[in-house]
Amino acid sequence: MPDLDETGDETGFDEPSGPEPGEPQLRAALEAILLVVDEPVAEVTLAQVLERPTHEIASTLRELAGEYTAAGRGFDLREVAGGWRFYTRAECAALVERFVRDGQQARLTQAALETLSVVAYRQPVSRAKVAAIRGVNSDGVMRTLAARGLVEEAGTEPESQAVLYRTTSYFLERLGLRDLDELPALAPFLPDDVETLEEQPK
Repeated sequence: MPDLDETGDETGFDEPSGPEPGEPQLRAALEAILLVVDEPVAEVTLAQVLERPTHEIASTLRELAGEYTAAGRGFDLREVAGGWRFYTRAECAALVERFVRDGQQARLTQAALETLSVVAYRQPVSRAKVAAIRGVNSDGVMRTLAARGLVEEAGTEPESQAVLYRTTSYFLERLGLRDLDELPALAPFLPDDVETLEEQPK
């Protein structure tokens, strides 16, 4: 019969150890982070966040990339521009584009509708001015609208060199309009003093 210590607990047995922070945990952590990034993340940054040696991060990333390729997954893990990021596999690009442009039946979100309205009535307009009018950062929504072919780049603003955006012919097609003159008269409801709005603290 095992001995009991002063507290009544058994002694003489090895205490069960918790899961060691091994490769499966590291792989899952890397996948989770890379799923939410908008640009490639450097190995040293991942190493700092996960508190692991940079060489271990690098080798694990290369192992994951090789496994995804060998398994024929629909995405790649690529090392580009000094960092790592998930990308759609080249063979699937046409299908993804079809889904984004035509196959996706989901309606635009309220945020997307608001952003699209601002672009339609203020075009050409920068992301900063769209954000000023809406009162919230609209970068992600603008990327979605561009991916769906509803807005496109229209040069740069002379003063700030910010990229300007306008609606596309596909936008007119989806709304059944011949030109922008047929848009409903909503412009009077948008604020005119955009510059003042931009200077106000968020």
